[in-house]
Amino acid sequence: MLGRMTTEPKIRVQGRELSREELRALQEWIDQHPEWSRHGVANALCERWGWRTPKGVPKNFACRELLLKLERRYGLRLPRLRTECRPGRAWSTGREVEGLAEAEAVEAGLSAVQPLHWVRAAYGSAERQRALGYLRAHHYLGLKRPVGSHLVYVVQDRLGRDLAVHLVGAAAWQCAPRDRFIGWTSSVRAAHLQRVANHSRFLVLPWVRVRHLASHLLAGLRRRVARDWWEVHGHRLVLLESFVEKMRHAGTSYRADNWRCVETTQGRTRQDKTHRAVAPLKTVWVYPLGVQFRQELGVARFPEVA
Repeated sequence: MLGRMTTEPKIRVQGRELSREELRALQEWIDQHPEWSRHGVANALCERWGWRTPKGVPKNFACRELLLKLERRYGLRLPRLRTECRPGRAWSTGREVEGLAEAEAVEAGLSAVQPLHWVRAAYGSAERQRALGYLRAHHYLGLKRPVGSHLVYVVQDRLGRDLAVHLVGAAAWQCAPRDRFIGWTSSVRAAHLQRVANHSRFLVLPWVRVRHLASHLLAGLRRRVARDWWEVHGHRLVLLESFVEKMRHAGTSYRADNWRCVETTQGRTRQDKTHRAVAPLKTVWVYPLGVQFRQELGVARFPEVA
C-alpha cells in the first residue's frame, strides 16, 4: 500500500516563506563559508536573493533580523559573534554617548527660537551620537540600537542649540486599531506595510521650555519625512503611526497637530503568545500623508463613518 504523502509546512519569517529543505540548504551554504561573519552572511544572502530596496541598497538590517529569527525559532547555526575591534575603530557598545551634560535652559517663545534647523543625523555623525544619547538618557522608553529602515533627526534653534530628537522607523507588523482604520486584511498589509512608518521616539529635551514647540515639530516632521524616506530608503510613505503610553501621556501634541487617535492597544507585545496583556496600554495615533492614502495602501473601497 502506498504511504500517505505529507507536505511540510512552510516557514514564514519577515514576510518570506522557506521550506524545510530550503532552510537545510541555507545552513549548508553558510557552513561552506566559515570565514564569514554574521554581517558577511547577511551581505551574501542579500546578494543571493536580490534583496534590495527600490534604490538598489541591500536590505542588510532586515536580512540580519531574518537570520536571527531563524536562529532563535528554527535552530539555524550562524557564525559566532565577533567582539574584536576593527582597526582604527572603537568597538560600539550601543551606549556611544552616556552621561550627556545638560545644556543651559532654553526658555523662550516659539518665534524667538526660529528659524529651526533640521539635521538628518547620518551614520557616524556627531549629531546621530548626540541624538541616540539623548534618547537613552531622557526618553521614558530608553533606546536600543536602531535597526532596519529608520531616520534620526536633531532639531536645533537659530543659535544652533539642540532642542529635540525624532526617530522614525519601520511600522509595526501588526496593529489591529491601525489596520481597522486603514481597512487592511493581512495579505494587503503584507504587500503595503513598507509605505507606513512609525514615529517611535519623540523627545523635546528636558531643559527646553518653549510653548507649542512639540506640535510645531510634529508638523515639521510630516512635511519632510516622506521626501527624506524616499531619498534614503526608496519607498514613498503615505501614513505615519505613533504609539503613546496611555497612563503617561494624553497625546496633546499629536492632537494639536491634527493626528487622529484610532483606539487603544490591548497591552500585548510583538512576541505575544499567551494573549494576555503584559505591556502598558497605548493610544494609536495616525496621520495620512495624502488624500488618497487608502487607495495607495491597497484598499479599493472603504465605507467612511460619519
